[in-house]
Amino acid sequence: MKKKDFVTLILSTIGGLLFALGMCMALLPDWDTLYQGILLGGLGALVLLAILPVRRRMEGRPALVWNPRAAGITLLGAAGALVLGVGMCMTMVWEMLVPGILVGIGGIVLLLCLIPAIKGLE
Repeated sequence: MKKKDFVTLILSTIGGLLFALGMCMALLPDWDTLYQGILLGGLGALVLLAILPVRRRMEGRPALVWNPRAAGITLLGAAGALVLGVGMCMTMVWEMLVPGILVGIGGIVLLLCLIPAIKGLE
């Protein structure tokens, strides 16, 4: 295993665990740790975001390069994930079954739009 892959593995494991634990702490009312969960989840998100510049530096490339296409694809992915998440919340938490399913399908469609945006159409 190459060094850059090992570092990515370690950082993604730590970041994912911190993020998941933080979200559990924030979203489970029985634990009564909303603010601590937000802090821990934010720390996990920062560790996950730090993977990109760290890996690029280990490959000998500049840490961050501004690319409007990549920024648009990132925004499309984030919007799709948020819309899908809102649809799931509408269905499971707010008990709005049919509207939640429709919003969730909209999120799935947005995420499916990533495929031609990244790979292109032939």
